[in-house]
Amino acid sequence: MRALQKLLTIIYAAALSSSLPSFASTDYPNRPIKLIVPVAAGGGTDFTARLLAERLSAALAQPVVVENRPGASGNLGVQQVATATPDGYTLVMPITSFPINPNLQKLPFDTVKDFSPVILVGTLPLVLVTHPGVPARNVGELITLAKNSKQPLNYANSGNGTTAHLAGELFNRMSGIKMVSINYKGGGPAVTDLLGGHVQVYFSTIPPVQQHIESGKLSALAVTGTERSTELPQVPTVAESGLPGFDVTAWFGLFAPAGTPLAAIKRLNTELVKILAMPDVQQKMTNHGVQPAGGTPDALGAYLVRDIDKWGKVIREAGIRAE
Repeated sequence: MRALQKLLTIIYAAALSSSLPSFASTDYPNRPIKLIVPVAAGGGTDFTARLLAERLSAALAQPVVVENRPGASGNLGVQQVATATPDGYTLVMPITSFPINPNLQKLPFDTVKDFSPVILVGTLPLVLVTHPGVPARNVGELITLAKNSKQPLNYANSGNGTTAHLAGELFNRMSGIKMVSINYKGGGPAVTDLLGGHVQVYFSTIPPVQQHIESGKLSALAVTGTERSTELPQVPTVAESGLPGFDVTAWFGLFAPAGTPLAAIKRLNTELVKILAMPDVQQKMTNHGVQPAGGTPDALGAYLVRDIDKWGKVIREAGIRAE
């Protein structure tokens, strides 16, 4: 796996340093930019994309137009960008399954070779929540309960192969337990059944369950990132709760077609770094459960390669198959 990761990183470096269409950086952009969002309007992905598009339009003095292209688990819109002219005028912000899908599906594009990374937009930690009827108030107690229970615990997920699903399987593998996964078509039905006590555990993004945590209808045991969440600062991480190294963080990144001129990538990255550092932008993203990120294009490329490798291992070990 390390050899594969090294090879993919080399591919990224080669793509970014190869002979690309040239133009003076001062010429870009001179017309509107299209930002493809591969989900329907509404929701965290769409909100984040529109927030960045608004600020980027002002910074570039050119319209950045968001176009929603839902379908095929987010792959329809992504494919459109993979085959677009690599001139800096077509971008995509894939959904959080972007690094997972290559391990589950035969895709009409190459997730690594067909895109030029621009910037890591933001990260989305999950929170491990349980129904209050589950007699466990921390990760250690949950693991002990699962090991000693005559009937296996079950956990909801928001769809086969989603981050919520893989979080549960990684938790199983690292803790030595075997909770049973119950598939739902989206996070809404999963939360509804968790509130009703029909399932016991769920790895959720924070906004859909925060009010239920605050009201006591759900118990928050831990967050899944490497640091505590600003939205739930009193809740420890899974890693500090007894499973060191546990890290499940969904993310949004901005990509262009492979071969996009470096001058365009650099201009976009420079402006977006500034935008993501704006206090009001950070507050608005945080309110939607997204922790603003930033960094270089190379950093996003490495992030993608790492997660493809990481989730591929979890998927193979858990025997997960595309539905």
